[in-house]
Amino acid sequence: MANQFNRRQWLKGMGASLAGAAAFSSLSPSILFAQDREGGGHRGEMGRIGREFMQKYHVPGMSVAISKNGRFVYEHQWGMADQQNSQQVLPSSLFRIASVTKPITSVTIFSLIEQGKLNLHDKVFGPNGVLGTKYGKPPYKQYVAEVTVDHLLTHTAGGWPNDGTDPMFRNEGWDHEKLITWAIKDIPLTYAPGEHWAYSNFGYCVLGRVIEQVTGQSYSDYVRNNVLGRCGISDMRIGGNKERDRAANEVVYKGQFGENPYSMNVSRMDSHGGWIATPGDLVRFLNGVTGAGDAPALLNRGSIRTMTTPAPASSQSADVRYARGWNVRDNGMGNWWHNGSLYGTTSIMVRTSSGMCWAALINTRTEPSDEISSALDQMVWNMVRQVPAWGA
Repeated sequence: MANQFNRRQWLKGMGASLAGAAAFSSLSPSILFAQDREGGGHRGEMGRIGREFMQKYHVPGMSVAISKNGRFVYEHQWGMADQQNSQQVLPSSLFRIASVTKPITSVTIFSLIEQGKLNLHDKVFGPNGVLGTKYGKPPYKQYVAEVTVDHLLTHTAGGWPNDGTDPMFRNEGWDHEKLITWAIKDIPLTYAPGEHWAYSNFGYCVLGRVIEQVTGQSYSDYVRNNVLGRCGISDMRIGGNKERDRAANEVVYKGQFGENPYSMNVSRMDSHGGWIATPGDLVRFLNGVTGAGDAPALLNRGSIRTMTTPAPASSQSADVRYARGWNVRDNGMGNWWHNGSLYGTTSIMVRTSSGMCWAALINTRTEPSDEISSALDQMVWNMVRQVPAWGA
């Protein structure tokens, strides 16, 4: 499947991450780095770490941004955005971020809860659900009418997992309405909601439709105007499907092991894996969640605490668990993060308990995909630890 994320990979890919507060600035991250005496003497070693990673995994292009306590401290790009046309990766280069989208969708849901437009325990489907009977009418298959917003956030709806049956990688020509109507009718839930954890792209696709229903706007428009825009982000958007659909400044994706990055319906993945961004954009978003530096806080403390508290069913590891759109350590008191993986794409976004945030994006993926995902995560940790003053 295009997005290789099962329980084993969750433990390997997420458990490798040691992923607290972060940064925001309207100035160029490169300028800020030049002003930062803590990191200035270590750029060469950080660059070497990046180059070694790229060489090992045959990465055409990569971009990294790092912040600490409200300001950018490092940004760097390596390699080619478009090998065929000899275009280098720039600070403005946009990459598919894949499942790093999920924290953005989660934050949007919690912002609507704070506004009184939604509740975690709202049912999703059926006459009394948020979506009503738009996606099929009762009687539904077992458990469908019991699924709540919180079940979707925590991947505990009881089915629709990211495996060979994942609805998001089937019937590629269908729109959201046709796909969701078919899935809830023909793909049964195998567990009662809340009892079983299974990573679900489809669940976050449905959350996108919940956002549309309660706001009266498209998912992308609402998120851009009411979440990303508040963080000073203006260039993020939902990616296109074909190479000819690339946005201005978007990189070209390289498939390895026979993978075709342009064979997927990426635009339909909007709320679970569809955004394109720069690493700087993602760092600004991370900063905005809690209001680090000059960024206004997107959420209040109560919402953040709930969002980063693991669901009871997500006990895959005593230390690393899944909360609501985030992987967390120490029951949400430690680091938060999410990675992403699609054909031609690997991504990582981290908020540490030591006051740092970072993101790294590349325009390829290898197999097994969990190996390069874990290695990208570890690469940034190795970079950050070159500067002891950062205290990562």
